[in-house]
Amino acid sequence: MEKIICIGSACKDIFFPTDEGIVTETPDDLMSQKKITFELGAKYKIETRFESLGGVAANVASGLSRLGIKCACYSHIGDDAMADWIVQELKKSGVSTELISQEKAFSSDLSTIVVDEKSGDRIIFSNQKANSQMEIIPEKLQNTEWFYIGDLHGNWEEDADKIIKTARGKNIKIANNPRQANIHDNVKKIIEIISCSDVVFLNKDETIEILKGTGQNLSEAKLQNEDFLIKKLRSFGPAIVAMTDGLRGAWGYDGEVLVHSPATGDQSADTTGAGDAFASGFLAAHLKGKNLAESLQWGMANAGNSVKFFGGIAGLLSEKEIMEKIRFFQVKIL
Repeated sequence: MEKIICIGSACKDIFFPTDEGIVTETPDDLMSQKKITFELGAKYKIETRFESLGGVAANVASGLSRLGIKCACYSHIGDDAMADWIVQELKKSGVSTELISQEKAFSSDLSTIVVDEKSGDRIIFSNQKANSQMEIIPEKLQNTEWFYIGDLHGNWEEDADKIIKTARGKNIKIANNPRQANIHDNVKKIIEIISCSDVVFLNKDETIEILKGTGQNLSEAKLQNEDFLIKKLRSFGPAIVAMTDGLRGAWGYDGEVLVHSPATGDQSADTTGAGDAFASGFLAAHLKGKNLAESLQWGMANAGNSVKFFGGIAGLLSEKEIMEKIRFFQVKIL
């Protein structure tokens, strides 16, 4: 039996690093505080490209598996050569692929990612048609202790309802990382899913967007206050909330203890998958019985190594490697 089933997308990512984009600070736009621009009609030469397994479910399942957590990926892919490649890449990480289904005469999902070499940050252009056809079949989701809900597409509200109903009926716990597009679509539904979750992962921008979507009149000072944000999120119902904010690090809150760990500030090659690496590190520690501070360290160590590589898979750590790196991440109780 798998300890956890990761539900969501599995795809191929292709990376194009460039230093020619112009990054602009837009602090007045709370949900998009930096933008990158290129000349319309121009052609840019890319010296090197990289390819990697991608998708939240695939990334998190791979991270958990490398940390000794038995897991499966529940996803939907196409019926092409890329589909075979996705399955083989998951198997390389030790992830069960028995719950992956395929769509006849469909191409597998693909993301093209432009990486700003100066910052390591990126913009993702994603085609998710195959995963949009994924069907949640409750009978396939019963033999586990945890669900990880990643990026749901298609009829995602209905799919979330099926997952939550199955979890309640079988006493299965839920970890959840709401997809940004789903937040745009239906904030109230996202809050409902969060309220049914045991562990929730969000970045700061996503948290701000969720809270703004509640219709409450929240001041800008509150929306920039991490203590307020994470405590407000937990008030929706989850046992534990973890929130990230790039180079400023991450916060964790369980209703009693609020902890923070700053990032090391090392130069990033690519931030794609860093949030997934953080989630798999944090969750693996939690499943192994580590406390909140230790779980935060595991998440930070995994994410900190992930950003040194292109893609969400190459930098994922084993438990032995994480134990060597967590000493670089100091946790402060706030």
